[in-house]
Amino acid sequence: MARVIADDPPRVDWQRIFVVFWLTSMVEGIGVSQVFALLPAALSTMGVPPSDRLTFVGLFNALVFVVGAPLVPLWGVWADKYSRKAVIARSAVVEAIVFTGAALSHEPWQLAISLLLIGFQLGNTGVMLAGLRDVAPRPRLGTIIALFGVAGPVGFAVGPALAGILIDRAQWSIQGVWALSALLSLGTAALVAFGTREIRPPVVPEGRVLPLAYGALRAALGDPTVRRLFAVYGVVFLANQMSRPYMPIVVEGIVGFGPGLATAIAVVVGGAALVGALGSPLAGALGDRIGFSPVLVGSLAAAGIALLVIPLVGNIPPLAALAALLAGSFATVGSMVFALLATEVPVERRSQTLNLVYLPLYVAGIVGPAVGSVVATAGGIAAPFWVGGIVALGAAVVLATRATRLLGTPLPVAPAPGGATNGSAVSERASGADADLPVSGRSVKLAAPPRSSSGRSEREP
Repeated sequence: MARVIADDPPRVDWQRIFVVFWLTSMVEGIGVSQVFALLPAALSTMGVPPSDRLTFVGLFNALVFVVGAPLVPLWGVWADKYSRKAVIARSAVVEAIVFTGAALSHEPWQLAISLLLIGFQLGNTGVMLAGLRDVAPRPRLGTIIALFGVAGPVGFAVGPALAGILIDRAQWSIQGVWALSALLSLGTAALVAFGTREIRPPVVPEGRVLPLAYGALRAALGDPTVRRLFAVYGVVFLANQMSRPYMPIVVEGIVGFGPGLATAIAVVVGGAALVGALGSPLAGALGDRIGFSPVLVGSLAAAGIALLVIPLVGNIPPLAALAALLAGSFATVGSMVFALLATEVPVERRSQTLNLVYLPLYVAGIVGPAVGSVVATAGGIAAPFWVGGIVALGAAVVLATRATRLLGTPLPVAPAPGGATNGSAVSERASGADADLPVSGRSVKLAAPPRSSSGRSEREP
């Protein structure tokens, strides 16, 4: 059962909520990126031999999601049922505990336990996305979601860059860098708790948490469009998670282990994330104009090409350029999937679906590094990139040739005032309500597609 709250118009304070959520996501990106970027070097300082390090890096990255994946549906229900603010702030507090544990680790097994705890911090991004979807102006939805998607890549750019400065110039230790991330995470917890108001979802679930959580999971995965978008996102994350843990080792193979390594990693990993951050809003605006699906296909193809070429370069500048293309492509894929979910999912399932939006990441986050570890151990450092590139290109080909069947009928793009097109102007079509489209200064009624007794649109296969 669920209690329906009127779908309120955007509030005047949505900008402040956006800023707080953006900063929260950015700080999380800073800390997580520093853990990933510095993990190979930290393992070396802990005495892990080079022959075992490729395997350790892959398995340690998989640990991040082992505990968290089963809890994701629960966080979404707790957020909708009780408090989105509390769930988001909880994530920031756990981040601080994780980074503190990493900073205090002196043995590989201690670091492994700290990474396992990251599972308890997952589940905040979907809750923030659902909150933004409920307060943001709908005609600007694609751009706003893309701008929010920038926060993580900005954090992933700032994190390694800050680490490079602190380690190579200020002579900080890796553990000191992780301790600073813990303090920043505590700051964002306070910012969420005291700097935002509660955002209640349009549909508030009622009943016991466990049946609601896994009922929401069944409902989301029971929708063909959601299931296919989750599959696309999962494939993208699989390609990324197979290769991403090994980028610092590729950099190390070029510049060597020692002074300057942290700065080189910052240039490649951090610079790539920054380009991804800058490209994501542009991709969101482009998706608003020409449609989200074409941008999604192009981004997948670009990611696949970058992954295939990365192991072949032997200098930092071309490696940084390819890493930037890869990061921008993956950021764009995420923005397009978020936008498609936000516009295609009916209002009664919108919040619970967006709460689960990173579920494909958590599954791929376990499978991808584990597969990458096996592939890298058997075929060398280039193998995870090549396998990931083949996966991404294969997904692009499938989407390009079967997009209508896989994602449903594309949303019509209506001219907005001033000649701009707006891919989210018909967002409420999926909710079952008629949508008013502004065309040439007048309002045109677009009827919602008929729905069967199961509640699904007749256009869905």
